[in-house]
Amino acid sequence: MTITERLFALQDTKYRDFHRSLMPGMPDDYIIGVRMPALRQLSKEIDKEELLATLPHRYYEENQLHAIVLSGMKDFDECLWQVERFLPYVNNWATCDGLRPRCFAKHTGDLQHHIRRWLAAEHEYTVRFGIGVLEAFFLGDAFREEHLQWVAVIDREEYYIRMMQAWYFATALAKQWDATPPVIETLPEWVRRKAIQKACESFRVSDEHKTILKSIK
Repeated sequence: MTITERLFALQDTKYRDFHRSLMPGMPDDYIIGVRMPALRQLSKEIDKEELLATLPHRYYEENQLHAIVLSGMKDFDECLWQVERFLPYVNNWATCDGLRPRCFAKHTGDLQHHIRRWLAAEHEYTVRFGIGVLEAFFLGDAFREEHLQWVAVIDREEYYIRMMQAWYFATALAKQWDATPPVIETLPEWVRRKAIQKACESFRVSDEHKTILKSIK
């Protein structure tokens, strides 16, 4: 069976219909309807080289498999090259957010200039990916205050970019409190309000800090 045939063998039509509601604007026949645990298991069984060599993919789940395989790659240089090949074909928030190569965690120094390129890209989901990489790998030991500005100065109208900006700053408020509030005040109103909302909903932000954030609104 081909990879696509195996995906259809795992189809759950009720899940497909539910998932369509989470991804407005996608064609009805784009989503097969395969749950994530089944995708993760299938990613261990397929010919990975065949999958990675085939771009663009026809179905959402094929893109999800691609993201899962890339996220598990151990060779940083090969992974980075494959990510660059894949990014232009990422067309939705779920695939974008599922692409978090674990090998990036050990190569944060090598990633810096790549992230700057991603943040400046025309492609909506390449920008979202760059912000997501900063959120996932650069709010701990690799954090530098200038990273906050990298995200703050992004001036784009796309919903999925602005929402990722908000998520980034909400996470930064939880992990890098001392540096983040002054930058929050400089954000566009929608991003600022959404970031504060998400931070105030988080258990990782103290009540004291939430009170301060509410005063910024």
